[in-house]
Amino acid sequence: MGKLFGTDGVRGIANTELTPEMAYNLGKYGSYVLTRHSDGHSTKILVGRDTRISGDMLESALVAGILSTGADVYLVGEIPTPAIAYLTRKYGADAGVVISASHNSFEYNGIKFFNKDGFKLSDEIEDEIESYILADAQLEEVPNGVSLGRIVRNIENAENDYVNFAISSAMTDISGLKVAVDCANGASFKVAPEALRRLGVDVITIHDNPDGININDGCGSTHIEKLQKFVCEKEADIGLAFDGDADRLIAVDEKGNIIDGDVIMGLISMHLKSKGELTQNKLIGTVMSNLGLVKFCEKHGIEFVQTKVGDRYVLEKMIETGACIGGEQSGHIICFNFNTTGDGLVSAIALLSVLELSGKKASEIASEITILPQVLLNVKVKNEYKKRLMEIKEVAEAACALNKKYNGAGRLLLRPSGTEPLVRIMIEGQDIDEISRDAQSLANVVEKAMMNL
Repeated sequence: MGKLFGTDGVRGIANTELTPEMAYNLGKYGSYVLTRHSDGHSTKILVGRDTRISGDMLESALVAGILSTGADVYLVGEIPTPAIAYLTRKYGADAGVVISASHNSFEYNGIKFFNKDGFKLSDEIEDEIESYILADAQLEEVPNGVSLGRIVRNIENAENDYVNFAISSAMTDISGLKVAVDCANGASFKVAPEALRRLGVDVITIHDNPDGININDGCGSTHIEKLQKFVCEKEADIGLAFDGDADRLIAVDEKGNIIDGDVIMGLISMHLKSKGELTQNKLIGTVMSNLGLVKFCEKHGIEFVQTKVGDRYVLEKMIETGACIGGEQSGHIICFNFNTTGDGLVSAIALLSVLELSGKKASEIASEITILPQVLLNVKVKNEYKKRLMEIKEVAEAACALNKKYNGAGRLLLRPSGTEPLVRIMIEGQDIDEISRDAQSLANVVEKAMMNL
């Protein structure tokens, strides 16, 4: 990982960490690196954004940088991140760029690139873009006159094309379902309700009036409480919550209980298997996926494959194994038969299809997967010991004792943070009070060990 690009593009507080100057340089050098092998045809780059107030500023700077390389920009407006991945392919663009900080609060923003095939950039390409920016390099050729790029505004067509694409993912007629939708005051506020209404769904919405600063503010997939209440009040069949850029989905059953990404993946996988459409008979998750999902897969003869945390690693494993579905507990679900990245709307339509085909209530189908309680604690450690904790005798002994104690009925995971001097302790088990005590006990052992080093 480089100095600018993190696991999901370049992010920071807008105008202080992610400045207009940085956005301009990302547009300029990103465009140059991604399109210099375009075989002489006119270069086209899609640019979309979520609803943050800083989007106008960063979009203007980013677009100026792209135009300065001679590339044309197709502006597609406020639209979900997965829409950029899809539309980049549909329109035959050389690259796509989305301006969004996903589930973060409004003062943050980010810039993420997709290549012409709708995939996130490789580490090598990101490193090459960084090398130009950090070295303040000069382009080999600076366009001028008629060689400069132009802007094409394609907002209405882009929205309609993405809605039609999402609709095409329905596996059955879902008309008549009453669905509550929390748009997180983000990028899904137009396209998600529109797609569901075109499918005949009775849609009722909350948090679908963005003002630039209310994105993710106490709403969406990371703040599910209001949707839980809303579903019960409106007697909806199910609730759907997206995050700010709509690449994640968390659902709520008719009783207000949460249906997280693990459950959604499990239910979709089971349906695909029943239809003979679960390629390679695999579901790809991460080491943070709940043990309940793993046991569900075992029960139904589905091979569950774990990766490191991060949708990048999930996608890599999906491509490697030929699996068609994978994702994370957070609701970032990749339905590879349809899109190349997590797509909240496609995942939602798939879940609604499974619900309709089951003939059951959402609470009934969700209960087929028993999710074990999880406790997650962050413990400060010395950086040099983040990946070497098990070399410390007392930590290793405490961890081994817990693994022996749970012995298949639960589990312990020690995971170093990728960006901070922290280790994350995660314990799953049947009793929330017990696993909470065990997690804190292990955290105390780690803290004491750090003090003695």
